[in-house]
Amino acid sequence: MAEVIRKLLRGFGSFRANYFSGTGGLFEQLRHGQHPKVLVIACSDSRVDPALLLNCDPGDIFVIRNVANLIPPYEPGSLSSHHGVSAALEYAVCKLRVEHIIVLGHSDCGGIRALLGRKSSDEDAGEFLSLWLDLAEPAREAVERELPGADEEVRRQACEEASLVLSAENLLTFPWLRERVEDGELELHAWYFHLATGVLYGFDRESRSFTKL
Repeated sequence: MAEVIRKLLRGFGSFRANYFSGTGGLFEQLRHGQHPKVLVIACSDSRVDPALLLNCDPGDIFVIRNVANLIPPYEPGSLSSHHGVSAALEYAVCKLRVEHIIVLGHSDCGGIRALLGRKSSDEDAGEFLSLWLDLAEPAREAVERELPGADEEVRRQACEEASLVLSAENLLTFPWLRERVEDGELELHAWYFHLATGVLYGFDRESRSFTKL
């Protein structure tokens, strides 16, 4: 057995010891159902597991993860392949009745790096990745328009932040989600985690900028 798999199984052993030992443990409650108050939409990047970053126990957060933490706009009946995120979003909002949605992005995002670096003739764009990254194309266009002479790192962070705001705005295209926001039953957040410094930023709607949380 590969050592990496052994490590995972040892980790499961620790998890089981922590949560399934004795009586009245956490999973004694969770086996009857989940009731998270928060939905986190995060990147698939292995460095930014939201449960670890936010020190959560099982059952605390409902999580959707994908490349570059993107959210498609509401597109019912479409032949698009984007409905996996929409289905999970619908379940969290309409069935679980979460009270907060956090779109969690991060620095040094490989998806945004690919978005900024791709060309129309790029043969290495991937069979599915390029189509998925089309969702963030407005963010890339804004960066190209507003920061044409900036260095790569500045442009990438600007695009990461812009795509976060775009995804948060796409959430409001879902009518059943927007209705809950307007009724004060649901609150939206856009957070940005900087890997190099370990600082978490939140988007301030009034200043239209990210500030330290």
